[in-house]
Order: sequence, then C-alpha cells, then structure tokens
Amino acid sequence: MNISNYYWYFSGVLTPKFCDEVIKYANAQKEEMAITGGYGGDRDLQKKPLNKEEVKDLKRKRNSDLVWLNDTWIYKEIHPYVHEANRNAGWNFDWERSESCQFTKYKLNQYYDWHCDSWDKPYDRKDPNHPEHGRIRKLSMTCQLTDGSEYKGGELEFDFRNYDPHMRDESKHRIQCKEILPKGSIIVFPSFVWHRVKPVTSGTRYSLVVWHLGRPFR
Repeated sequence: MNISNYYWYFSGVLTPKFCDEVIKYANAQKEEMAITGGYGGDRDLQKKPLNKEEVKDLKRKRNSDLVWLNDTWIYKEIHPYVHEANRNAGWNFDWERSESCQFTKYKLNQYYDWHCDSWDKPYDRKDPNHPEHGRIRKLSMTCQLTDGSEYKGGELEFDFRNYDPHMRDESKHRIQCKEILPKGSIIVFPSFVWHRVKPVTSGTRYSLVVWHLGRPFR
C-alpha cells in the first residue's frame, strides 16, 4: 500500500486538565504488566498466567505497565482527531470501532521495542458475534499525557520500511517523532507502520494508546 503520510499529528490539543484527569483516574486502578500480541488473544491470563520463561521472553520485547480503560468521556474527547487525521492524511480507511484504551506507564528503564500494531490475519474470537471478530487494526493513536520535559528517554520512533527493522537495522530510515513531546499532543498512524518507544532514563512517561478496527483491506 502506497501512502504519502506515515503519521498525522495534533500538537497540544488535549487540555492539561483532561490529561491530568486521565492520569489520576488510571493510577487509581489496578495496573498490569503489558503483554504483546503473542500472549494475548483468547488466553485467560488469570487462569493461565505467563511462566518465568514467557515473562523473560516478553521483557526482551516490551517492559511497561498498563491499565485498560473503556470510558465514554475519553472516547468522546479523542475520536474527532482520529476522523480528522484519517481524512487529512488521505488514508480514508474504513473503520468501525475502537478497542479499549491502553493507559501505558513507561518508568525507569522501561520500553517497547520495534513492533507494528496490526497482524496479517484479523481477530479470530471464539465468539463469532464478538465485535472484534473478523476485524483488523487499521489506525493507531498515541496521546501524550505528560510533557516531554517531565522525563528523559522514551522517544517514539518510526521506521517506514515495510518489514521488521530488526532484520535490517539502518538508522537512516528511522524518524524520531518530536511532534509528540508537548503535553496533550496526539499522533495517529496506520497500524502497519513499525515503531518503538526507547527506554526511559528518568521520570515517567504516561500515554494513552487506542487502536481503531475495521474489515481487512481489499
């Protein structure tokens, strides 16, 4: 798929009050260890938790903590920017619904290595009536809840080549997304674009990540 814009940004559009309210609300809830797609799906981690080797393998790829949020007041605030980015960037992807919001904490030495948010196959839920069944992630959104001055490291980087950067690590293809640094900024990008969050070296980086689903591309 040829696209001319690999991400679209809105600088500081979410108010400090909204950002602080999300942080306070999420921090009052029970956090969990972030996992990657290989350990998600229909696996019930309460009944079948990750073993030591799986945790070790996971943390080679990702080390962060998160809280899942499904609150209308959050979606109401962010959805207009998804629609606007999808239109203004020229993607015009058909999407139907959003997944749960992922409130993510990157504390000292935490990170998320190179990955893309979408997979080759759509969600295959056990319940065919599940609203995610048969859908794929089409648009990803990251909302910056802390200002870039409140932490060090934790840079969001993109690699726009259409394959895993681990296979051919060439720094000239990387772009550091500095537009996300102001508090309240939003980045929207196609879910098949490779990206990473580098290790935080001081402070804490809070973000809100949301994926928007639709039928597979034709």
